[in-house]
Amino acid sequence: MRERLADLGYQLGWSTVKRLPEPVAMSLGRRAADRTWRRRGPRVRQLEANLARVVPEADEAELRALSRAGMRSYLRYWTESFRLPVWSRERLGASLRLEDAHHLTDAVASKRGAVLALPHLANWDLAGGWLASELGIPFTTVAERLKPERLFDRFIAYRESLGMEVVAHDGGSAFGVLARRLRAGGVVALVADRDLSASGVPVTFFGEAARMPAGPALLAQQTGAALLPVRLWYDETPVMRGRVGAPLPVPEDGTRAARTAAMTQALADSFAEAIADHPQDWHMLQRLWTADLAPRPATAEPAGEARP
Repeated sequence: MRERLADLGYQLGWSTVKRLPEPVAMSLGRRAADRTWRRRGPRVRQLEANLARVVPEADEAELRALSRAGMRSYLRYWTESFRLPVWSRERLGASLRLEDAHHLTDAVASKRGAVLALPHLANWDLAGGWLASELGIPFTTVAERLKPERLFDRFIAYRESLGMEVVAHDGGSAFGVLARRLRAGGVVALVADRDLSASGVPVTFFGEAARMPAGPALLAQQTGAALLPVRLWYDETPVMRGRVGAPLPVPEDGTRAARTAAMTQALADSFAEAIADHPQDWHMLQRLWTADLAPRPATAEPAGEARP
């Protein structure tokens, strides 16, 4: 029943929200965010627990205000995502201002390929659609499998409509597809601040132990692609902002595991800087740090994720 209700909810979102005038849709999103925030359910409490690590100096009132802004940002993501399929190219093009895009375009022009790694900041679907539409750069990503299967199919169709190639998160098979795309000079985009398996790389994140997926670093090492950290954030206007970081170097010495650990820590540090600058736009409503996680069974090594 829970799966059927989830599927129905997303179906209604894509069928109804996109038909509303934009000011009405955005207002409804903010009101839904405020209602959810006031109920203080498990996901809101987890968001606050996560933000307390990002902004340790915040008192209770400041943390509550930040979590409210975070829920509004999260519902803005969903409102935009439900409306993206009907946006014109002009509307999409005006919705993102991307700085230092030359790090990406240079990697594409050289046929080196690029791995774009980003945290759950702002709207990565919008950024992906903008990348395909405005820069003409197709890319491949992965998606976490959802239940029921038809809900997963909806997300696949939605992201493919924005110009993405989407590979199901099936461990090693997904990694192989991504590696082939990179060796051909393509682009892979991965949301990579949360590990979905027990095989993630230990990192220090805001001063505490966490794990992040090894996929971005491994892909860069095995294919020679540039590993580019990306940050996104919402402006006060309807525009989203973004920045492509310089390529993270592959260490010259050490084992593959040691190089992977160093590169993943460098990504974690880049993510932490981006999140600290815009904590209200970090949509991390799940447990992340090792201290919060129950032991999980080992699974195939993940590449990263692009998830709802």
